[in-house]
Parts: sequence; structure tokens; C-alpha cells
Amino acid sequence: MEVFGWNNYRWGSINDGRKNGLVAHVRRKLEEEGVEDAIALHCIIHQQALCSKILKFDNVMSDVVKFINHIRSRALKHRQFRDFLVEIESEYEDVLYFTEVRWLSREKVLKRFFELRAQVKAFMEKNGMAVPVRSDPKWLMDLAFLVDFTQELNVLNKKLQGQGQLVSVRTFSTKLMLWKAQLSQTNLCHFPACKELMDSGTTFSGEKYADTIGKLQEEFDHRFADFKTHRATFQMFTDPFSFNVEDAPPVLQMELIDLQCNTELKAKFREVSGNTVELEQFLRKLPPTFPELSRMFMCLFGSTYLCEKLFSTMNFNKSKFRSRLKDENLKATLRVSVASSLKPNVSQLCERKRCQVSGSKE
Repeated sequence: MEVFGWNNYRWGSINDGRKNGLVAHVRRKLEEEGVEDAIALHCIIHQQALCSKILKFDNVMSDVVKFINHIRSRALKHRQFRDFLVEIESEYEDVLYFTEVRWLSREKVLKRFFELRAQVKAFMEKNGMAVPVRSDPKWLMDLAFLVDFTQELNVLNKKLQGQGQLVSVRTFSTKLMLWKAQLSQTNLCHFPACKELMDSGTTFSGEKYADTIGKLQEEFDHRFADFKTHRATFQMFTDPFSFNVEDAPPVLQMELIDLQCNTELKAKFREVSGNTVELEQFLRKLPPTFPELSRMFMCLFGSTYLCEKLFSTMNFNKSKFRSRLKDENLKATLRVSVASSLKPNVSQLCERKRCQVSGSKE
């Protein structure tokens, strides 16, 4: 059984084509080899980013971008605004630009603007720009909610990135259920920006934001339905020693029994269970007596992070100034560039070198 992820949002038909895409080619090859069909999953990171678009607060984001662009797009006003912040001894020196393609920038832009909202309002009124929306309590509360929630989305996004990450999306779905219940009861312990405004006298509508989180939870459940279907496979990956053998595919049942009865491997697994990197190395380096389990563990990945990282490294190495770089040299360069734990075999390298023999006099 092969498990792999792909991203059909950025590479389009290259990957998700039913006849000529990557998934189709892999499945066709597995069918020719007589191997069990593969499990194809969408990239977790891109799924999470698409889920976040369900938040319908475009009026808040557009107003924030308008205010920021009004300040930063004009050199004179931008310089005056920065001098104004220095003059009043503000904690920050400037507002941040928003970039749509950079998912993590939304939270940083909103948070900086929220913390500088009084200074921005004072500066705009000083320069004669009308700011009617800035005084609307409902708009301010929407801004505060967006600040708090985009921060949580960024935390999830960062956890999904990087090598050797073991993150359960179901954990975030459970958090959504908790936040929905707390907002309905006006419990803002996890929403500091909203709590700050409510403590200052701004009216807070808990049902409105609880309904928003409920819609986001439904979107998460819909987009990650494939992961629920294959939950047993992932549970076998996270803890193969306590997994019910009867729920495993027939091709893995015998090896799984041998693995669970191996006390030495079980002890090693318990030692590394708290360390993500060591756990990954343990699962990928099972003894040769577990070929099917080793193959399954080596094929598990839920995002295209490593693939995109490889392409970025390749574009950096094979630039227009190195257009004559051959494939063989490029392959060697990429192996060195992306290897995070590359350890040279000094002994073998020394054996290949002939020692210099000093000249002898007769």
C-alpha cells in the first residue's frame, strides 16, 4: 500500500490529471506491477489555507489594506507617519504591507494594525483623511476577532511546515469545537484582542463569531474527509505497537504481529516516541524482516513542502548564470543542498586517496 500527498492547486494538471497526471501515472504503474492501489491525498497545507478563506471579513481586510496603502504608498506621508510614531514613543515604528500570496502575512499585518489603531486614527485625522469605519464598534470587534483567529491559523500552518512534522488536523478541529462553545458563552480566554475591546466597553456578539467558527469547522470536515477515511492507516503509523492487528490490511497483519511481539523494538519505540525526528528515523529504518511496513512508513507524507523546497533549491542552483550545468552535476548539487543530516564517510574517502610517498634516495 502506497500513501502519498500531492498538490493540485499549484501544479494543476501536472499532478491531478485523471489520465496524464502524476497520480494517474503512479496508479497505472502500480497496476502494472500488481501492487495494491495508492492512497492519494491533497496537500494538507494548501487544504488548510483554502479552509481559512471561509472567513467572510473582506470588509475589514479591505479597509485595513486601504489605510496601510494610504500611508505607505506615498513617500511623504510614510515618512511623516514614522516620525509621528517616533515622536509619541510608540512601541512599533511602522505598519506592515499586506501580500495576498503570503498566507502568514495576514496575521502579522492585522495584529500590527490593531495595536497601532489609535495612532493610525490620530495620524489620519491630523492629515484630514476621513476615517468613519475606524470608529464603528462592530468593525473594531470584527478586526479583533480576525486578529485572534488568524493568529491561530498561522500557528497551525507553521506546524504543518518543515521536515519531520507529525501534526494531527483533528486536533485543530477539536479546538474549533472548544472555541465555538466558549464564544457562545462569551468566554474570551483564547481571544485576547476581543477581550481587550470588550473590557473597554465594546459590545461583543458571541453567537455571530461562534457561527463563523462553526462554518469553518464544517469546511475542515469536508476538505479533510479523505483523512478520516484512512484514519486507521495513520493510527498504525503513529503507534504500530498498540494498533489492532485485525484492522490492518491483510498484507501487513503478519509483519505487524511480529513487530508488536518484538520487545527490543518496542522498547526503542517507547524511547523515541516523544521525539518527532527520532521517531521518523526509527520507523523508516525497521529491520529487513518488515519490508511491507518499512515501505509504507517511507511513503507517508501529507504535504508538498519537501517537493516545493526541492524545486526552490533547484531554481537557486540552476540560475541563468549556470545555464550549462549538466543534469549529473545538478543532481549531485541538489543532494548536497537538501541533505539536512549528511555525514561524510571520512574513512572511505581516505581509503580512495593514495598517500603521497616521499622521494627516497639510493
